[in-house]
Amino acid sequence: MNIKFIREMKTFTKSTIIKSMMVFLFFLSSCATVPLTGRRQLNLVNDTEVMNLSLTQYDQFIKSNKVSANKIETERIKRVGNKIAVAVGKFFVDKGLPNYLDGYKWEFNLIEDKSVNAWCMPGGKVVVYTGILPLIKNDAQLATVMSHEIAHAVAKHSSERMSEQLLAQGFGSALSVALAQKPQETQKLAMAAFGIGTQVGYTLPFSRKHEYEADELGLYFMAMAGYDPNQSLDFWRTMAQNNKSTAPEFLSTHPLDENRIARISEKLPEALKYYHPQKGK
Repeated sequence: MNIKFIREMKTFTKSTIIKSMMVFLFFLSSCATVPLTGRRQLNLVNDTEVMNLSLTQYDQFIKSNKVSANKIETERIKRVGNKIAVAVGKFFVDKGLPNYLDGYKWEFNLIEDKSVNAWCMPGGKVVVYTGILPLIKNDAQLATVMSHEIAHAVAKHSSERMSEQLLAQGFGSALSVALAQKPQETQKLAMAAFGIGTQVGYTLPFSRKHEYEADELGLYFMAMAGYDPNQSLDFWRTMAQNNKSTAPEFLSTHPLDENRIARISEKLPEALKYYHPQKGK
């Protein structure tokens, strides 16, 4: 066998091993841990960049959509949301992570829209659509919805989704580069990652994983805020009755209703440890 060829192969092999190790170390250093659940997640994007992008998207959304004039329901959204925000902030302080929510400026809005939807952007911008209100029987069920959406933001699910998509597009952690080179595509990517748009393809399994995790964290957060987590079961059962989709779970970004309800039931005993009923409730 040609000695030169053997030497070149050895050099190639060493180079490949070194590059592989560098990639492995890069991904290892880019991993974060989700609070409470302990799940390791990939986060290749800068929190400040994500926060700034979310604020831009939020401002555009509010300007182009109708904020509800219903004072009673709007105040209800703000009251429940603020209680959850206070509870979440206290949780991180108690856990020795007082800076975890740096940059968050909580804001709660009710939008006139028939869609059964709600979302929370990084930075604490929460939107509830009027279309979901008929399915909500009490404040605890509203807390179920809002805690679930806040959990998505606090667990940095949007950053995780965005990291996966930027990586697939060859941008790695350079969100600023993606915005400069492909502004429209990156804006759409951000909307999908923040929960305003819809995602298909390779992100589906991660989206279902995020939904289950947001369900779990949401139970804890609503309980910390003084809302009975048992009410979450009633809410999701109502949602199941209202859900007309018959698509199998592997074709959906959200878990099947019966699977979601089963998992919530499993997590309830742990959530109830955080529950201290509000006076007069």
